[in-house]
Amino acid sequence: MDQLSAMRAFVRVVETGNFTRAAESLRMPKATLTNLIQRLEKHLQTKLLNRTTRLVIVTTDGAFYYERAVQLVSEIDELDNSLTHRQTRPSGRLRVEMSGAFADWYVIPSLADFYQSYPDIQLDIGVTDRTVDYVRENVDCALRAGEPKDQSLIARRVSEIGLITCAAPSYLENHGTPSTPAQLETDHLCVNYFIAQTGSLKPFVFAQDDSEISINSKHRIAVNDVRSYLRATISGQGIGQLPDFMAEDEIAKGALVPVLSDWKAKTVPVYVVYPPNRHLSNKVRVFVDWLIGMLSDIQPVR
Repeated sequence: MDQLSAMRAFVRVVETGNFTRAAESLRMPKATLTNLIQRLEKHLQTKLLNRTTRLVIVTTDGAFYYERAVQLVSEIDELDNSLTHRQTRPSGRLRVEMSGAFADWYVIPSLADFYQSYPDIQLDIGVTDRTVDYVRENVDCALRAGEPKDQSLIARRVSEIGLITCAAPSYLENHGTPSTPAQLETDHLCVNYFIAQTGSLKPFVFAQDDSEISINSKHRIAVNDVRSYLRATISGQGIGQLPDFMAEDEIAKGALVPVLSDWKAKTVPVYVVYPPNRHLSNKVRVFVDWLIGMLSDIQPVR
C-alpha cells in the first residue's frame, strides 16, 4: 500500500466531507480513492470514517489520525518543495478567488507578465465576492478587500483602495446634491453593498480633519458585486462609494459626478489570504509574490 497516497486521500475526504469532491480535487477516480481509504483502515485495523447516504462522519480514531496525518503531509510537502523549488519551475493548477473588479481591472490584464516568468502554472480564477470555504473548495489563495474576518487564515496586506463618493448626473438632477454625509440618511438614496452571508449592509464611512462618521444610508437597491454596484450607480439608482480605479474613467466620461468632496471616504485595505496548509506550495508562493509586486504601486486617490 502507498501509505502516503492513502493519507492524502483520507485528509482530503475529511477536509471536503465528501468522497466525490475529494477524488476530484486529487484528480483520481472515486473508486481508487475509496480503495485507498479501505486499505488504510485495514492497515490501521480501525474504522476511520463512517459513511451514510449523504454524509461522511469521522470516527474518534479518524479524528485522532487526521490531526497527525495533516501535519505529516504538510511537512513532507514542505520538505519536497524546499529541495526542488530552486531546480524546477513552478507548475500545476492553482485555484484563486477574487472579486470581478480585481480580476477585470488588474489581474487579468497583467497576466502576460506573470506567464513570462511562470508559463507552466494553470490558473483557475473564481470571480466572486462571496466568502469561500478554502479547504472544502480546495482554494489556494484569494485577493480580498477589507480586513479578514477569519483569523485562521494567513493574510498579507498588499495595497489599499481609495473610494470616491459619486452619483450619476440624472440622479443629481432629480434629487439634488448632498452637502453633508448626514443628508444621505434623510434626503437621498444610495446604492448599498450587502454581505451575502449575513445580509448586513456596509455603511458609508467619511473622514474630515480628525473626525470620522459612519452613515447607514437609505437605499432602494443593494448588491453584493462591485461591478453591479458601478452599473447601479451609473444608472441613477443612488449615490455610491466606488473604488477609485473604477470611478475615475466614468467621471472623466461624465457618467458620474463626485459629491461630498470635502469628506473623504475611508480607504479599504487589500489582502492576499490563504489557508495555513497552502502557504508552503511553491506555485502559491510565486503567485502571491507576483500579486504583491503588481499591486504595490497602486496608490489611492487622496
